[in-house]
Amino acid sequence: MSLLMRAPQACASWFWDLEDYAPPGLRSALTVAARMSAVLRKHDLLQPTTLEWHWLVPAMGGAVGKSSVGLLRPLDDDWTVRRVEELRPVAFPEAETSGFHVLGTGEWSDADGARHREERLVELTVSAEPLGLSADVAVFHDVWGPFDFRGSPHPAVHRHNAPRLAAALRELETLLGVPAEPEDASARL
Repeated sequence: MSLLMRAPQACASWFWDLEDYAPPGLRSALTVAARMSAVLRKHDLLQPTTLEWHWLVPAMGGAVGKSSVGLLRPLDDDWTVRRVEELRPVAFPEAETSGFHVLGTGEWSDADGARHREERLVELTVSAEPLGLSADVAVFHDVWGPFDFRGSPHPAVHRHNAPRLAAALRELETLLGVPAEPEDASARL
């Protein structure tokens, strides 16, 4: 059982427009996801276990299905690219991926510094839109801020967790060559 409460919506998220970083397309999106998840993994924020995505048919104006695959190989491996393509809905051969959610586990520290593994601690999304790639990192727990969800200060929890997230975000900005755009003014760590 998890020790953490999870918000139904992201508490904070950071967005990168990657038009100048990588071309659009499936392989490119998976390569970007692999590079970004390597940074998050280095900081113990995301150990990828699952790749999840929706299939869209633009002419129909919406999603026609959702797929996921356990990550048995790296995100940018040829097997992963083939597996995504093989999971295209048979009834919709023109279906396109809208982007990918990279899901897995990460570590957070409690007030005493004890580390705990949490499913979906940090979520990475890479959009594979034809107009250009973009990416988003989102968090849903209160361990990153100075207050818990009840409004009580938890300085030790914040001190044990927020610096790792801030370091990973700075490293992602360096990797991608563009600063993150916080989706919320409170998302600045």
